[in-house]
Amino acid sequence: MNLNRGVILLIVVPLVGIAVLVSEFAHSPWSPLRLAGMFLLFPALALLTLARFQLGNSFSVTPRAKNLVTHGIYSRIRNPIYFFGSFVIAGLFLFLERPYLLLLLVPVLILQIIRARAESRVLEEHFGDEYRRYRASTWF
Repeated sequence: MNLNRGVILLIVVPLVGIAVLVSEFAHSPWSPLRLAGMFLLFPALALLTLARFQLGNSFSVTPRAKNLVTHGIYSRIRNPIYFFGSFVIAGLFLFLERPYLLLLLVPVLILQIIRARAESRVLEEHFGDEYRRYRASTWF
C-alpha cells in the first residue's frame, strides 16, 4: 500500500495527541472508571488506526468515490473509522475521569450517521451493484 505523506500525518498526529493526553493524565490512583476507559480506548485506537491504514489514500473529508475498500476490517464494517472513533472518544473521556463528557457523543454519533449516509449515496452512485452487494454483506 502506497501512503502519501499527508495520509501518514492524518494517522500520526491524532495518535501523538492522544498519547500526550494519556501521559499527562496517567497518574495514580487507577480508579475503575480510568481502567474501563483504558480498556476501551486502546483496543479501539488500535482498530481505528488499522482501519485508517487499510483505507489508505481513499480517505477524504468530503464523500468521494476514489476506491471501494472492501478488505480487512472493511470486509465486516463499512465505516470502521466512525465506529471505532466513537469508542476512542468514549474511552478517552472515561480515562480522563470525565464521564459527563459522554453526552458529547450524542451529536458526534448523529454527525457520523449523517456522514455515513452521504458516503453511502456517493459510493452507490459510483459503484452501483458492486457497492450494494458490499453494503448487504457488512454492518454500519
